[in-house]
Amino acid sequence: MMESDKKNLTVFGRETEFDGVLEFSDNLIITGKFSGTIHAKGNLEIAKDAVCMVDIMSAQSIIVSGSVTGNIEASEHLEMCNGSTVKGDVKTARLRIAENVDFEGSVTMLDQEPQEDLFSLASAEFKKALIVKSDVAR
Repeated sequence: MMESDKKNLTVFGRETEFDGVLEFSDNLIITGKFSGTIHAKGNLEIAKDAVCMVDIMSAQSIIVSGSVTGNIEASEHLEMCNGSTVKGDVKTARLRIAENVDFEGSVTMLDQEPQEDLFSLASAEFKKALIVKSDVAR
């Protein structure tokens, strides 16, 4: 069982309107309206009809299918799905933008260290890790 499978899932329904600061460590799906600030250690999904107005939205991974106005920080990855709207600056380690996305803003790619402990790898794996890391530096 993966660690992400152990997390609880909370859904803000279509009729839910939330205004304020939201902090959570599990997974959250917003299908309604949100206004304010989100600081999360878990994963966040903005559903197709959801509308979010934020000063900052930060989570481990974020999937946007709806509309987000404001800055987004995803420490692992950010995905903007077909038909979504994002107006704001984004920071993430990995980014995927589908076709038909309305995106206005700048992108900052975060450096992500290799997951492997280089000292515990076999020689061939060590060389491969160094090559991958040196390719990123260029």
